[in-house]
Amino acid sequence: MVHYCPKPSPSGGWPGHSRKMNTAELILIAVALAMDAFAVSISAGTTICEERLRKALVIAAAFGGFQAGMTVIGWLAGEGIRELVLSFAPLLAFALLLGIGAKMIFEGLRGDEGCILIRSAAGLLLLAVATSIDALAVGLSFAVIGIPVMFPAAVIGVVAFLFSIAGIFLGKRVADLIGRKAEIVGGIILILIGLRILLFS
Repeated sequence: MVHYCPKPSPSGGWPGHSRKMNTAELILIAVALAMDAFAVSISAGTTICEERLRKALVIAAAFGGFQAGMTVIGWLAGEGIRELVLSFAPLLAFALLLGIGAKMIFEGLRGDEGCILIRSAAGLLLLAVATSIDALAVGLSFAVIGIPVMFPAAVIGVVAFLFSIAGIFLGKRVADLIGRKAEIVGGIILILIGLRILLFS
């Protein structure tokens, strides 16, 4: 049996469905989505060696941008990505975070010097994707219940950006308190985030 999946209307919702989201609901959703980025940012903050503010802004912009972008992608794709979001995407996020977290723990135990969590644009991209998987599902839900996406996506992106900045500087405090062990703690955090996404997304 072929199921017809309508496209969102130009007004921003599915035909026959329309509702508005109040500010409190939107902020709660944005904060919930930002938690993974916040935790990963704490891990990143334990390993940034220099130019902390510049790197914090770059990382936060990537995390916030992907949170907003994934929300829009989920909304545009609608029902077509439901199976991807519910099965394949959480597994991919878990694999990425497990690999990066395990590498971080190994290098922390070995006592390597330097910034080991985000060394390249590719590494930042992988983390940004892994921490924004849930935003795909949220964008899908916005489409299904007829909520225009652009303003909520912008709020989600800004909240993720602010939480990421805070996480990076909190990670610096953690590193100052526990030294090299901070990298091991950061790796454990990444693996736990991956498990949460895999088991509960």
